[in-house]
Amino acid sequence: MNTIRQVPSRVKSRRSETNLGAEREHFDKQQLSSISKAINSTETPVKEKHARRIILGTHREKGAYTFWSYAIGLPLSSSTILSWKFCHVLHKVLRDGHPNSLQDCMRYYSNIAETGILWGNLRDRYGYGQLVALYTKLLCSKLEFHTKHPDIPPNLEATDEVLERTAGADINNVFQLTVEVFDYMDVELRLAESVLRQLNTSIAISTLTAGQCKLAPLIQVIQDCSHLYHYSVKLLFKLHACLPADTLQGHRERFHDQFHSLKTFFNKARDMQYFKRLIQIPRLPDSPPNFLRASALAEHVKPMVVIPDDVEPEEQEEDEPEPLIDVSEAPPASMASQPQVDIFDQAFGPPNNGFDDRDLQIENLKKEIELLRAELEKIKAEAQRYITQLKSQINSLEAELEEQRVQKQRALVENEQLRMELEATRSRNAEHESIQSTFVEAEKRAQATELRYNKLKEKHAELVANHAELLRKSADTVKMLSATQQTQEEVARTKQQLAFEVERVKQESDMKVEEQKFEMDKLKRLLEEKIGEIQRIKDTLQTCEKTGEQMNTSMTSLQAEKERLMRCVSEKEAELSALRQAAQLKESSLVQERERSSKELGELQGKLKEKISREELLQKKLLEEQFALLQGTVAEAEMIIQDAVAKLDDPLHIRCTSSPDYLVSRAEATLGSIDKVQEGHAHYLKNMGDAGALLRALAQFSHLTADTIINGSATAHMAPTDHADRLTENCRGCASQSLRFLEELKSKASLKRADPASIRVMVQKILRIAQDLRPKGMDVGKDELGDMVDKEMAATSAAIEEAVRRIDEMMNQARRDTEGVKLEVNERILNSCTDLMKAIRLLILSSTDLQKEIVESGRGAATVKEFYARNSRWTEGLISAAKAVGWGATQMVDSADKVVLHTGKYEELIVCSHEIAASTAQLVAASKVKADRGSKKLSSLQQASRHVNEMAANVVASTKTGQEQIEDKDTMDFSGMSLIKLKKEEMESQVKVLELETMLENERLRLGELRKKHYEIAGAPLEQLSQDNGLHAPSPTAPSSPKSSKPALMKKPALAQKPNIPPKNMFR
Repeated sequence: MNTIRQVPSRVKSRRSETNLGAEREHFDKQQLSSISKAINSTETPVKEKHARRIILGTHREKGAYTFWSYAIGLPLSSSTILSWKFCHVLHKVLRDGHPNSLQDCMRYYSNIAETGILWGNLRDRYGYGQLVALYTKLLCSKLEFHTKHPDIPPNLEATDEVLERTAGADINNVFQLTVEVFDYMDVELRLAESVLRQLNTSIAISTLTAGQCKLAPLIQVIQDCSHLYHYSVKLLFKLHACLPADTLQGHRERFHDQFHSLKTFFNKARDMQYFKRLIQIPRLPDSPPNFLRASALAEHVKPMVVIPDDVEPEEQEEDEPEPLIDVSEAPPASMASQPQVDIFDQAFGPPNNGFDDRDLQIENLKKEIELLRAELEKIKAEAQRYITQLKSQINSLEAELEEQRVQKQRALVENEQLRMELEATRSRNAEHESIQSTFVEAEKRAQATELRYNKLKEKHAELVANHAELLRKSADTVKMLSATQQTQEEVARTKQQLAFEVERVKQESDMKVEEQKFEMDKLKRLLEEKIGEIQRIKDTLQTCEKTGEQMNTSMTSLQAEKERLMRCVSEKEAELSALRQAAQLKESSLVQERERSSKELGELQGKLKEKISREELLQKKLLEEQFALLQGTVAEAEMIIQDAVAKLDDPLHIRCTSSPDYLVSRAEATLGSIDKVQEGHAHYLKNMGDAGALLRALAQFSHLTADTIINGSATAHMAPTDHADRLTENCRGCASQSLRFLEELKSKASLKRADPASIRVMVQKILRIAQDLRPKGMDVGKDELGDMVDKEMAATSAAIEEAVRRIDEMMNQARRDTEGVKLEVNERILNSCTDLMKAIRLLILSSTDLQKEIVESGRGAATVKEFYARNSRWTEGLISAAKAVGWGATQMVDSADKVVLHTGKYEELIVCSHEIAASTAQLVAASKVKADRGSKKLSSLQQASRHVNEMAANVVASTKTGQEQIEDKDTMDFSGMSLIKLKKEEMESQVKVLELETMLENERLRLGELRKKHYEIAGAPLEQLSQDNGLHAPSPTAPSSPKSSKPALMKKPALAQKPNIPPKNMFR
């Protein structure tokens, strides 16, 4: 039978599925509301209650699926503030959310990175763009680090044991983990520095909502940095314990930079009013830890970040009240007003089939459930607050625990020191006991030593008698050996040795008693020294016994030695007298030689001074004469230029005319003379005694400049008014600049700063005006331009075929005439040349195919010749490139023929290879201008160009290898040369080195000028055709170019130059 108490449970089971669906719907609405309120475009900080509800949602569903399902639809690309607050909330979710949130966030790694890249390339007025880019880099780094090291949680609150387990025992893993922690710290500090750089650290800015919006994420950055700093210190101490200090120098420098940056960041944040009520920032030590001292690890204290409990309550929002939060605890009035029904009626229904109150009970139970749910939410909020308080208490307890660990390590160090002292004390006690036992044994040995001493005393009496006899014999020996000092030293040494032996034996015998007494006293203090002394006494006694026996035999040997020494004394006296005489003669000759040398040295010094003074006078006179010649030449040059200037205003000169072509030739010659003047001026400044080059250059310069001025004025008489005025003005400017330059050459003070650069500028202006005044030619016919492309390509192909044929002939000839190493070198070079020619032929074919494709796709309804005429610039480029390729192939064959016949240089072949590579690049560039990027023929042409470059490189490598095999290097043998000869050869070698260096520098300058002139000539037609896209034939009145009279394949055309069109009969 069911009781009344079972009714609520029965109703609850009946409605369970409906309640679960309602709870899920309510949870989704709550999460959506919290996400929309936390992440918006309003410049205010994220409220803690909204972030807390999002974090609790991740713990409820054990992941961040719901968060990302709503966050992925946010318009992050529309607002930087929205993106900034999204990064802040995501950072909180990673730190405090469920552990599975890391895997859910990793699925959207690319979305986070793309948001950072987007705002990193854009600029906004609030300054959030760069901050969002840095924040996304931080989040990406955080995801990568914790995915790679899953043992370390995203909030970085891992113990030292977990860090040790993650690092492992392999030092390479520790090294890599340290680098990753450094990179992690770098992105954290970079974000913090960028935020603080945009904000003023004053209290006013940090208390505004705009400033707080940027400062709020730094709380999580501070929490991360405190743990990363601790990890860095632990890992670096571990590395220094296993690796040498020099290897970790870069790690220490990087840590020091991060330490100072982190300390600056903490100090600035600690001074801000915003952080004072939200977080307690730790203080770092004044100086970084000393990793070279292992004991410094005990001094390290882990920085602890504490979140205070007394956080100000957040204000309630008025626009949309939160459900299940603001619920009154008083029961509703409807329940109070309901009538109390009888229990019997509740069980069996009302009498007389009245109103059934079960529906009323269901309604009451629903309301109770709502009340209970509200209370549950309050309990959860209270539990979360308790959790926050407990976390802060845990942080403080961890700080205390860290201090206890430090004290424990210090106690362990002190305990180790005490243990070592205890071991030392025990060892000293053991030594003391051993010394006591040794002392007893030493007393017994001392008694035995006294007995031996008595015997030794008797032996001593015998030795005293022997000693007296030896003293007498020694005195006799001293008298006989007193002739020379050297012999006396030998005898005295022998005497001292004998006396030392006798005295030593005597002293040892006399001092035994005293030594024994001293040893007895000493044993009481240091018994170990006594044992050694007793052993030494035993050895001494044994040697004394042996010495007594040896003394008897030594007496007989001393007698024989005495006779031998007497003979040696006489011989030494004779040698000494002879040496003294020779020394006296040598000394007298040295004195005379020294006097003679001093006299000669004085005379030579006087002559040298006279010669130096005479050379100084001659040098001064030479400088004066050279400067006088320069002044005369300058005065003459001034007169020539002044005469030319005077003709500009001469009425008789108005009838004189000149052609622009002649003016161009005069202006170009003047530019060349200016270069010579510069060279002569530089040479004269280096060597003031040689002004010949400058004088010759000035004479030529003055005549050419005057000629240019006169012909410029004459050309102006036939030119239009605008050009005539500019030409005359430039001629006068050229004259004034020339006179100014010559005026500076007159004075020694202004001689060094004289520079003809301004003259060059004026002459170049005259040259440009003269080129503009040249008459324009007639247009080339369309048929000729179209045919020329085909003819040039055909001629290039024919030149390649001819080159291949000639290389085959050279190969056969080399096989007949050479053998051995030379044959191997020639075959290698000719084979590489053949491969290069084949590659060039393939390039020409690919270029022809691409050219046809370009013409067919671009001509439309026009003919091929009309297409070429319409695109004349492109056609000119093709013609020039084709000529360059054909010319390069011909030159390579000629150079290879000379190398095989040993009449040429290997360097010529190398230069030809480089030139061919450059020409093919020009051909590819000319063909690529109008080609479609997706064209397969263009790809084949580029592949052929790369193949040509590879074959050219093979030619160069083969040539260099063959050169090294053929050329023999002479061995340098200087063994037969004297010092003077070697010095002379060294000076000649230095002179040759200086000459070669000078020649190399001059040749490089010449190469630079040739290239400059080449590019100037190549660019000249482009200036003339700046307003016209057609081709112009040369004027009938203009002098014909010598290049047009040569075949097209026998010369190298200028790069990008309008080709000179030869007559049609040249290709027939």
